[in-house]
Amino acid sequence: MAHDKQHTARARHRSGTSIRRALRREATSTVALLVDPEDFAAMRRYRTFTFDDHAAYLRQAEGLLRTLAAQGTHTTVALFDPEDYAEFCAEEGIDPDDRTSRSRFTAEVAAVGATVAYAGQAIDTLIPLLVSRAVRRATWEYATMLLADLGDCADCGQDIGRAAFDRASHLLARLLDTAGPGTHHIVCSTPTENEQLLAVLHTTRDPDGPARLASTEGAEFATVLAVGVALERRGGVVLRTTAPGAPDRVHGWRLQRGSLLPLTAGEVFSAYCTDADTGDPVSPEPGVEYCAGFDLGADEPEAHR
Repeated sequence: MAHDKQHTARARHRSGTSIRRALRREATSTVALLVDPEDFAAMRRYRTFTFDDHAAYLRQAEGLLRTLAAQGTHTTVALFDPEDYAEFCAEEGIDPDDRTSRSRFTAEVAAVGATVAYAGQAIDTLIPLLVSRAVRRATWEYATMLLADLGDCADCGQDIGRAAFDRASHLLARLLDTAGPGTHHIVCSTPTENEQLLAVLHTTRDPDGPARLASTEGAEFATVLAVGVALERRGGVVLRTTAPGAPDRVHGWRLQRGSLLPLTAGEVFSAYCTDADTGDPVSPEPGVEYCAGFDLGADEPEAHR
């Protein structure tokens, strides 16, 4: 009888261990990285942050990511910002010099911040992706704040930011519809009082279907374009299209009074072949055609007709 009880207990222990292992495989993980040496140095003021070499820290982080991937764990990588971390700890009333506090902050960043899914990338490849994603996220949040602060139109009572976003989304849809098949790289530049906002969009369109567009990237692009529409700033949009067996084509538009007006081929060439910082001419790229922007029409979104 005692033997049977021991056997049953061992079986239950093995079953419990098996379940926990299965649950571990189902659990996701987030690793927050200090990608900048200055940020790394700022964290060294905390006694519980025991790393002392940034390059070694990144190598160990890459090893951890590989280990998690080998275990079948889906891992996302986030950006760890020391200033945001200090603010988070102050708001939550927790000690910043505590490992648990860093874990809580990492979970917060994973929920609301910019992240990149780890898919075996080398750390030198992963870091630029993460920084780019964080910059895009910050730009989107800033542009969204600008639109939200505009309030309602004094004449018609319409939400100015919402109307501008609808208009920008309509312009983007018309641009993608008219661009035709190929791989499209689109850049929108919108000046504000404090900085130049940039949005970048990549999309591919087959000859027989619509453009394939991630909803988040489309919203980011439309939001930056909407700032220019709402503030009536002289922004611009450039489209570069790559298609098999043909040279790349570059088209351009200026944003003026809520519309994208086509640039001439000469204006596109001048914009692409001039150094933005110095004004000096830059040699044109071989195998690239600089083309006039095409007409996107002057109609309005359906909701505002």
